[in-house]
Amino acid sequence: MMYDGDELLEAKRQIDSTLHKIREVIKTFEAKENPSRYKSQLTLAKRRLKAFGIANQLIEDKLSELESDRSGH
Repeated sequence: MMYDGDELLEAKRQIDSTLHKIREVIKTFEAKENPSRYKSQLTLAKRRLKAFGIANQLIEDKLSELESDRSGH
């Protein structure tokens, strides 16, 4: 499926927001008195951070590609 630049930009905005929230969750768990109690939640949050980071990078790559196509490079 092909997405236009506006759809990709909106997806990137949503992912950026989610990334911010996940980072805050990680900080919160790591700041707890006994962070090891939250090991599974931390692991899950870090895996999500990685997955959304990959998705964000792929979107950025596609946006750059679209920009290059528009400028004729």
